Amino acid sequence: MTSSSTPGLTRFNAVADGAARAVLREICASRTWASALLARRPYSDTAALCAAGDAAVAALTAADLAEAMAGHPPIGRPAPGDPASAREQRGMAGAPAALKARMLAHNLAYQEKFGHVFLICATGLTAEQLYDAIRNRIDNTPEREREIVRTELGKINRIRLTRLAEGPPEAIATPAPDDGGAPP
Repeated sequence: MTSSSTPGLTRFNAVADGAARAVLREICASRTWASALLARRPYSDTAALCAAGDAAVAALTAADLAEAMAGHPPIGRPAPGDPASAREQRGMAGAPAALKARMLAHNLAYQEKFGHVFLICATGLTAEQLYDAIRNRIDNTPEREREIVRTELGKINRIRLTRLAEGPPEAIATPAPDDGGAPP
């Protein structure tokens, strides 16, 4: 451990595998991704954690990527009770009803074409930027879109990993004794 370690990262490195896995699965729903990050603990700093996250995203199979995407709600409809989802999709929150309706229609068309939610790192983007992105990406081939999704997933995971590492250590809960560390 180097002196550049943060309290959140120190706690993440120290908790039992079950608790660490649970936190990682909140960041990214892919079991493969979470296992890859668990296997490399402890991390010396946030950069090392994010680099491991990037490598794990790059190694995801199509099935792993689908599992990761299944953990993301559609743009414009953040997961109820999920502060990360609401924070990341803040740009859609105050959008006019007409724009929200167009976004919903495009979300449905996108999902029909590609078989998964429209995934974009929405942090800091306005409703108009999100709408422009889905309109531009809907004409992609499935292969092209899969690689864009992989890139966007990597961006989302980096933001979330940084928040984990640099956040308060008490944000990482200890699981119940019967957890056993097994993936859900």
